[in-house]
Amino acid sequence: MPRGDLNLIRDELAKLGRTPSAGDVAEVMRDLGFVVSDAALGDTVEALRRESLGAGPLESLLGMPGVTDVVVNGPDHVFVDRGGGLERADVRFGSDEDVRRLAARLAASVGRRLDAGAPFVDARLADGTRLHAILSPLAAPGTCLSLRVPATRRFSLADWVANGSLPPVGAELLEALVRGRVAFLVSGGTGTGKTTLLAALLGLVPADERLLVVEDSRELDPDHPHCVRLEARAANAEGVGRVTLTDLVRQALRMRPDRIVLGEVRGAELCDLLMAFNTGHEGGCGTVHANSAADVPARLAALGGLGGWTPEALRAQIASALQVVVHITRDAVGGRARRRVEGIHLLEVDADQVSTVPAVQFLGDGSVQAGAGLLTLQRLVGTS
Repeated sequence: MPRGDLNLIRDELAKLGRTPSAGDVAEVMRDLGFVVSDAALGDTVEALRRESLGAGPLESLLGMPGVTDVVVNGPDHVFVDRGGGLERADVRFGSDEDVRRLAARLAASVGRRLDAGAPFVDARLADGTRLHAILSPLAAPGTCLSLRVPATRRFSLADWVANGSLPPVGAELLEALVRGRVAFLVSGGTGTGKTTLLAALLGLVPADERLLVVEDSRELDPDHPHCVRLEARAANAEGVGRVTLTDLVRQALRMRPDRIVLGEVRGAELCDLLMAFNTGHEGGCGTVHANSAADVPARLAALGGLGGWTPEALRAQIASALQVVVHITRDAVGGRARRRVEGIHLLEVDADQVSTVPAVQFLGDGSVQAGAGLLTLQRLVGTS
């Protein structure tokens, strides 16, 4: 049935003020002049069910094996990422109003508004899917909807090696990094797999250690028997009830953590995290968005500024609290995007600046290249 006809039926059913039955659907179809056969009624009821439950026309995409993201750029442009980059999906919406209606319904399912007064939303759905939506005309070519699908399985470091995303020697160094309680950040661009790698590394933490994981939206699910996860919360429709990452990092310090983990460092909470690392909480870690390891110091400087720190204060904290950056990149192999660990870098602090020094780099052809910081890294992690 054309979407326009389906919308007419839905609008009439909405006037009933109750959950419609199959008989209600048949009656409305007759009133509107549609032929009501068993097949037509069954198809219409199923289409209405899809539209009112789950993600509507996107539900089939979200259920595809390996899907990490589904994005909608207006009614005619739907894309899916199955691990190899975005590809066009054979799904269309009848109008921008249909996209808007779906986005608003998903937001409402978790108690959030999406309308002219609140034209964008960032939330986590009941099944763990991360929802972001922004309405037109703020967005063009129409209302934009982004759905980040939670991982259906945990990836171990051995999986990264098996997939060709990390050489065996790299896995050994990362295992030693965790074992040696070295504080580190996983850096990379959007969709490179920072959270996936961090979860794999947290799975290597000894079982008798207590992990406190702080996130803006719950994504980290490490295979660890003693993991407490704290999730930030946006303000409600009345503008109250907000809980920030800074709030949660401070709470985590009072919860007897062995290691504090920040899912993504994106604001002033960096200052609290570094202070935590400097107060006896060794082995802490997190992720940070950066296009290269060399960009991480500038990113940290900007975030430290949000927390009111001077460059001098930030350098002093980094010097004693944070040692290593593990960078992930995404490159093309055979026309497909591939995520891989690019290398392990040291954070070096002098009187004027913070910089990164390559310790070891993992090249796209599988080879390994030693860097100027390798000996220092080996001393840090206790290997040779």
